[in-house]
Order: sequence, then structure tokens, then C-alpha cells
Amino acid sequence: MNLAEYSSCDGVALAELVRKGEISPKELAHLFAEAVEKVNPRINAVIEVYFDRIEGLDDHASSAGPFAGVPFLMKDIGAGESGRHQEMGSRLMKGHVADTDSFLTTFFKKAGLTLLGRTTTSEFALGISTESALTGATRNPWNLEITAGGSSGGAAVSVAAGIVPMAHGSDNGGSIRIPASACGLVGLKPSRGRVTLGPDIGEIWPGMLQEFVLSRTVRDTALMLDMVSKPVLGDPFTIIQPARPYVQEVNAPLERLRIAWTTDSWQPGSSVDWEVVRCVEQVVSECERAGHELVEASPAFDYEEYLHALCVAWAFGMYVGFDVFAAAKGRTISEENLAQLLLSFYKYSKGLTAADMFMAEFALNKFRRTFGKFFEQYDVLLTPTLIKLPEPLGTYAKMQTDLDYLDYMRVSDETRVHTTAANATGQPAITLPLGHSRSGLPIGVQLMARFGEEGTLIRLASSLEQQMPWCDRIPPVHASR
Repeated sequence: MNLAEYSSCDGVALAELVRKGEISPKELAHLFAEAVEKVNPRINAVIEVYFDRIEGLDDHASSAGPFAGVPFLMKDIGAGESGRHQEMGSRLMKGHVADTDSFLTTFFKKAGLTLLGRTTTSEFALGISTESALTGATRNPWNLEITAGGSSGGAAVSVAAGIVPMAHGSDNGGSIRIPASACGLVGLKPSRGRVTLGPDIGEIWPGMLQEFVLSRTVRDTALMLDMVSKPVLGDPFTIIQPARPYVQEVNAPLERLRIAWTTDSWQPGSSVDWEVVRCVEQVVSECERAGHELVEASPAFDYEEYLHALCVAWAFGMYVGFDVFAAAKGRTISEENLAQLLLSFYKYSKGLTAADMFMAEFALNKFRRTFGKFFEQYDVLLTPTLIKLPEPLGTYAKMQTDLDYLDYMRVSDETRVHTTAANATGQPAITLPLGHSRSGLPIGVQLMARFGEEGTLIRLASSLEQQMPWCDRIPPVHASR
């Protein structure tokens, strides 16, 4: 197998070659390292390669698990691996080493994946562009001068550029779906509680954070969800389990769905880019041709109340974490160790009270009930993933210097306004690379389903993957070129 062949395969295909004995996990790992060497200097997505693990692989042994021997990368925040660095994109955490495997990391290993390194993230995953003082700017392989999105930007770029077929990401307000959209990938944010955050965390940011992967194909996404969506004793709750494995939903017969859709921005005064509108409308037409009922409709809610509640929920008590990290590393909370935006975030967090959190939760509950009522009428809500095309690198880095936490969050939300809803409600949402701009940039479309109904999303997504295929779209910067 050569590098072009390797980088054209998804995880299922690579694992099948390993099972047939046509290639070994060590040979795949060496192809991974070759891909990193070839493209990473231009895109800055991989910040560490585990060469010791590559060399420690047996030349002839085959891994167990459905993703046997498939190279994989971990985001530099969230699920960690014992003995490996995890610096969270921040100078405050430089040199930090995880002291245990998270449950999710264990599931990745049991799936057969070979964990071979870590990818860039925005500082403490706050920001919709992956640029930090610690690791620099991560560049989009479709255009090196524009943002790759964030906060899982390194993961997205690694997959889009052919380094790995899948990579770990996390999503608290769109951080899987934003870079997946910007880089032309599949990005699923599972339902609240679908993927365990243990053992160190039960829930965080009022249940809005979920970890999972970014991939190129729906079948990789579905099979990986089967591998990691396993309840663990001690989790806050166990949500409804699927009637059958998610991988069986891929290309399964699809019932007629009632799909609401909108091309309106939910933020007053902002509008959706015309090329994004055109892409959404094309998807609507494809869904109608497939026999679904499409209704132009959208939940109505108080946006200002909602945004304020999100900002409070994300920030509440976070200063304690920063203080703990600083004490553990023997560092101070200062400009030397944190960007201006993070210092503003820290200060805002310290000023919040229990009453602020109570009112925020009250507002978020009202928001969830509004969406719950809406989804009594519809199976799926179809929206843009991002309301504008990816912007030039440095745009958000400058904002992080010029704006305080609240102003930055408002400006960011203008771009990702449709992604945060699924985090607030706990519902599953997936972005699919269903269009391209005139300049060749990917455009993602988001599908949101009822709580716990990832199966509906996978059936619909695999149908659209057949109707509007994207697998032949390769960015200019790619391991195969």
C-alpha cells in the first residue's frame, strides 16, 4: 500500500485490509508517520507523534476490534491517555501529562485503534478557530489562509488532509461540527450522556459537552458510535439504548420523515451567506425527491436570554479549574500564561454567583422545552452548520485580543448560531459536507434529531451520502497529492 492508497481509505476499509492480512498495524503506522511528515509542516495539525508506539508495534501481529490497527489521533484536551502529554492548547498547561486513561480512551483502544499522537486545539477549547500562543495557527487544507474552525481544528485538518481516517474531538457548542463543516467532514455531536466522560468527570457545562470523533464517512461514524456509546457504572444517568447497532442503520431503509428546515439566522441582525443558503436549499430539494416532507419552520425563542444563559453556563466556576491548574504547574494566572480572552473568561467566571447559575439554568430549561415542543411535530431540523464561509486566519485571534469574553462569544455565535442549540438541549446533531462554494470551500449542513435518536440521523445521513456523495472531494493539501 502506498500513501495515496492509504489516505483514500476510511477506517472500515483499513481495518478490513488488516483482517485479511494484506497490511499490518505497524505498516499502517509508518504510512501515518509518512503522511504527517508530508503535509503537517503546511497545516500544523499534529503537535506530537508517538514514535515510540510506532516502533513498539509488532510487524506481524494483528489488533483485535473492528478498527484493528487503524491510526488515530487524540485532541489535546478532554479524553486523555496515561503517561502522554495533554497541554490543552495553553501555556498554562505546558508539560502536563495525563495520569490515567479516560473511559473513552479505553474504548478507542478496545475498538482496535492505534493511538499515535495528539492534535491542536484552541486554548482550553474556547474559540471557533484553532489558533493559540502555544501551538500557533492550524491551517485549512482547502485554503491555507483560512481558518480550519475550532476547537477540534487539528482533528479536522488531520482527517481532511489524509493523515488519519478519523480523529478524536469534543463538542461543547459546535467544536466537532464547526471544524468538520470548515474542512469537509462528517461530524456528529451525540446525545447528552451517550458517550461517558468518566472517570474524572460526570458532566460539565450543564451537560452540554460531548466527546466523539470526526470522520470522512458515515459508516465510520456509525461503527465508532457503537464502540464508544457504552454506559459505565457511576455515570450520572444511562440514556435510552439503540434497538440495534448503529452500523446497521447505514444504508438501512429510511422511513418518510417530516423535516423542518431554515436558512434564517437565529441571531437578530445577522444573515446567512447566499452560498450557504443555496446549499441548504439543494439539500432540501434532494430530501423532497427522496420522498420526505419538508416544511420551512424553526423554533421561536428569546435569543438574548438564551445567549446570556449559555455564557453563564460555560463560565460558571471555571476559575476554580484555572486556579487548580496554575497551582499544580507552579504558574500564575497572567498574560504570560493565558491569552487575553482566557483572562477575561477567568475574571467573568469569578464574578458569577449561584443565583446567576440558577437563572441561567431556568432560561436553558425554557429553551429545551421550546425545542421539545417543536420536535413533537418534526423528526429532524435541517439548518446551516455555519452561516458564513470560513474566514481568514487571524480574524478570531485578533478578536481574542480586542474583545472581552461576552463580546467574543456574541461575535462567535454569529457564525455558529445553529450549532449551540443541540448542546443546550442535549439532542444529537450531525454536519455533512453536502456543498462547496464557488471558491472551492466545503459547506456543511446540520441535521438535528430528537434526543437519543442518533439512528435517525445515521439513516438520513447515509442516504444523503449516496444522493450527494463527497468522498471524491480532496483538498489541495492532502497526503495523496
